[in-house]
Amino acid sequence: MQSCGVPYDHLMHIPVLLEEIVSAFEPAAGRRVLDLTAGGGGHSEALLRAGAQVLATDADAEAVLRVRQRLADWVESGAARVEQSWLDESLSVAAAVGMLPLGGVLADLGLSSFQLDEAERGFAFMREGPLDMRFDRTHGLSAAEWIERSDVADIARVLRDYAEVDHAWRVAEAIWAARPIHSTAHLRDIVGRASPVRSGRIHPATLVFQALRIVVNDELRRLGDALPLLIRALQPGGRIAIISFHSLEDRIVKNVFRDLARSTQPQPGFGEDPAQLALVRVLTREPITPSASEIERNPRARSARLRIAERLAES
Repeated sequence: MQSCGVPYDHLMHIPVLLEEIVSAFEPAAGRRVLDLTAGGGGHSEALLRAGAQVLATDADAEAVLRVRQRLADWVESGAARVEQSWLDESLSVAAAVGMLPLGGVLADLGLSSFQLDEAERGFAFMREGPLDMRFDRTHGLSAAEWIERSDVADIARVLRDYAEVDHAWRVAEAIWAARPIHSTAHLRDIVGRASPVRSGRIHPATLVFQALRIVVNDELRRLGDALPLLIRALQPGGRIAIISFHSLEDRIVKNVFRDLARSTQPQPGFGEDPAQLALVRVLTREPITPSASEIERNPRARSARLRIAERLAES
């Protein structure tokens, strides 16, 4: 089955921590859930089967087409809507379609198998293709264009801050000197020569590709800006569940949950400093991780970390 050239094959993508996500939103019946990163649609479908109403959004237009196909029956019945939107813009979409207040918010921040396996998207260094990496290919700079417009210091900062790349300055100099870089294979080879692969360790291009993807899509800024607003849009008892795949994302989620779970009292002698009541209760002291059996079925799940918080009642 095809639509607009996008093949419908949901078996290509295995949703991560699926049982844990459904459990997080139980009872699901009647909940209005915003799935911010619909990807392959697996989490949205499971929540719909459990009785939720779902607004599924994704910045990737091809993902939107696939999810619309997958959820076609629910879309026709009115139980689901699927829209293209960046994570930090999806709350406006929810307001526009009458989904507020929310009973749940879900984000799976990992790349989908579709994105990794399609060479023309440029996300995977082991596949020859154009160096793009944009979730929305109609806006912004591709990774190749970003590199072309950046100096060595910019590239080194991104490699260091977004992926903790070893010898970031040396790798950045090699990348800058080799410009223009138009293909994934070209960048992989440059990084490999500048930072040789060590036995038993991941290929150094893994972290370089991560860093470039983050900066091209402005991922960390979008996540940090969106989380507090999404939490405030939850109704009392509503839950937010975020799956992250690297420490930078997980740290943002952990810190936002922690900060909004704290209540503060006015400080004497400091004017009209109002008390701040806790907005959420954190339900995961430590992140939930995939079981050994899930990792065996889906090796791409191995670095997933799930954190959940619940909106408290207004007082």
